[in-house]
Amino acid sequence: MYAKDGEKYFIVDGHVHFWDGTPENQANRYGTGFLNCFYDYHRNLSPADALWSLEHFQKQSEADVLHDLFEVGYVDKAIFQPTYLTDFFVNGFNTTEQDGALAEKHPDKFIVNGSWDPRDGEAGLAELANLADRWQLKGVKLYTAEWKGNSKGWKLTDPWSYRYLEKCLELGIRNIHIHKGPTIYPLNRDAFDVADVDDVATAFPELNFIVEHVGLPRLEDFCWIATQEPNVYGGLAVAMPFIHSRPRYFAQILGELLYWLDPDRITFASDYAIWTPKWLIEKFVDFQIPADLQSEYGTLTPEVKRKILGLNMARLYDIEVPAELRASEEVMAS
Repeated sequence: MYAKDGEKYFIVDGHVHFWDGTPENQANRYGTGFLNCFYDYHRNLSPADALWSLEHFQKQSEADVLHDLFEVGYVDKAIFQPTYLTDFFVNGFNTTEQDGALAEKHPDKFIVNGSWDPRDGEAGLAELANLADRWQLKGVKLYTAEWKGNSKGWKLTDPWSYRYLEKCLELGIRNIHIHKGPTIYPLNRDAFDVADVDDVATAFPELNFIVEHVGLPRLEDFCWIATQEPNVYGGLAVAMPFIHSRPRYFAQILGELLYWLDPDRITFASDYAIWTPKWLIEKFVDFQIPADLQSEYGTLTPEVKRKILGLNMARLYDIEVPAELRASEEVMAS
């Protein structure tokens, strides 16, 4: 929980990792390049007092994660989003099993999401069922640009992808997080295009499609899709750190999201461990749309900030919210 100026904010960090990017786990130059590209995002978009050494960035301890998220980071609940990348990392970069091992030790703090890849065919469907049973999955994270052998990506509209989305419905997995954002070396930019979200959101109205990184650098495409698809959400991972390095750009991103969507479909994420939530949350609570943009975008109220920082994701994942904040939401809704 974060409190300032008499306002309280329940925090759900919707996009965190427990990765192993150490040289020993890097399978090839692609793994090395992927990790270093992440580190460049960290170096270039973080405040000076939040910068880490490359060695610390490569892997965090259990104590580091708990400290950064919960002891000083204000987070009430964090959602693990796996990124397997088994072609680049010997034991995978950030798997459901790695995340789950930590979550089992701290079940009050973490929610574990799974993943799937339509290129795995029937065997992958069986594995998804196993993951759902093992971790009681409510969500999955999809990485459409991930390399697998000779394949350098896939689309949500692929026939096998539809099989997996149908399986999610069968298993009660309602939250489909999709990386649709900036490219990461050596992955291909076009494999993260947001266009395929449009079709599946229409085809599967019972599912929630959380588009991580709000489609950047395709924000306009994302907004035009999300405005007509009520089950499409915008996850602010990667957009959030611009609040420090380019606050006006951040205001424009958030303003467009609020114009095209609504405050109930925008979710906070630190993308830990690329960034830590403490400074992101502090700066967001203090943030206001610049005066010359308010005629177009309006202003950010504490109520809107509360929704983005935690209440929206809490609703998607049935996370219990403190009674005082629930009462505030009920008053607003009426």
